[in-house]
Amino acid sequence: MNRRQFLGLALSTAVTPAFAKKQSNQPRILSLRHLHTDEKIRVTYRIGDQYQRDGLQKLNRFLRDYRTGEVTVIDPKLFDLLHDIQRRTGNPDGTFEIFSAYRSAQTNATMRRVSRKVARRSLHMAGKALDIRLENTSTRKVRDSAIALERGGVGFYPKSDFVHIDTGEVRRWGA
Repeated sequence: MNRRQFLGLALSTAVTPAFAKKQSNQPRILSLRHLHTDEKIRVTYRIGDQYQRDGLQKLNRFLRDYRTGEVTVIDPKLFDLLHDIQRRTGNPDGTFEIFSAYRSAQTNATMRRVSRKVARRSLHMAGKALDIRLENTSTRKVRDSAIALERGGVGFYPKSDFVHIDTGEVRRWGA
């Protein structure tokens, strides 16, 4: 190794932690549109390692059970999953379309009476699941990105054109 190579290597290792620190302090912003209420939100939910209380509260309210108005605490790891899906798909500024978010026990029971595809202990009731689509991105690409992240369940519903994601056990289903 010559002197130039050594200095290049030394400088690259000195710059990397600073660059990583700068990257970790970047705000994490999500844009969402709820398909049932047509409400839209763009919110910073995390800066660096710190979740932003105000941002989380806005997201909790936005992702409420729109049928009953009931609000719950949504698992912040779900927001990290959305953020990382955006990055992985190459659509970091895209808006997520929300098909289903939090469901009260009452709503889930009503849905189960209509469809046998609704789980009795759905993670939607625990604020740990979303049914989504990402604008300008195929649902197959969203599904593949969520599966690759290995951070929970991923269900694919191509006929309805949405992907279920959750922060439960790593598993997958659907086409």
